[in-house]
Amino acid sequence: MNEPKVNYQRKLDELLKTIEGTPKLLLHSCCAPCSSYCLEYLSQYFSITDLYYNPNISPKEEFDKRAEEQRRLIAELPVKNSVTLIVDEYDPEEFFGAVKGLEQCAEGGERCFVCYRLRLERAAKYAAEHGFDYFCSTLSISPLKNSQKLNEIGAELSEICGVKSLPNDFKKKGGYLRSIELSREYGLYRQNYCGCVFSRNKEVK
Repeated sequence: MNEPKVNYQRKLDELLKTIEGTPKLLLHSCCAPCSSYCLEYLSQYFSITDLYYNPNISPKEEFDKRAEEQRRLIAELPVKNSVTLIVDEYDPEEFFGAVKGLEQCAEGGERCFVCYRLRLERAAKYAAEHGFDYFCSTLSISPLKNSQKLNEIGAELSEICGVKSLPNDFKKKGGYLRSIELSREYGLYRQNYCGCVFSRNKEVK
């Protein structure tokens, strides 16, 4: 029997009511379009460091293009509290090593869950090592991403790394639609595949 889904946006709403001061948030981002609404929304409550860590993205030119769009968005987007960007090293072997044996999995399945964990683990470790109050990812803004799994992984890593995972389902409350509006407003490059070679090949077909 399937367990009932958790409303993580409601959990976030409840948490934000208790926020005092300006906590530090380590926000993993996958691209500028997905982070646009997240930055606009979360910067009302947090000082944000945006960690662009995406070894899954292929090819390198795509990684660089998305990184530059992320940099441009942060420079141009009006925010209440500070937002800084860290572009992490590009090492696709980290991704291929993590998903070895899962190459034939369907898009949105176990291979994607391993990729979620790879990127969230990097965010959680960085947040713990550098004194952040919370960590999370922009990934839940996509209707194609499993927000239940993302939050479950976040909670597990929170226990392991000793830093709080920010509950989220950013697609809710019009978040996904707002990200499309902001992408148009800022002329952001919107890629037609998630990032990895497997999702790219799926789109090409």
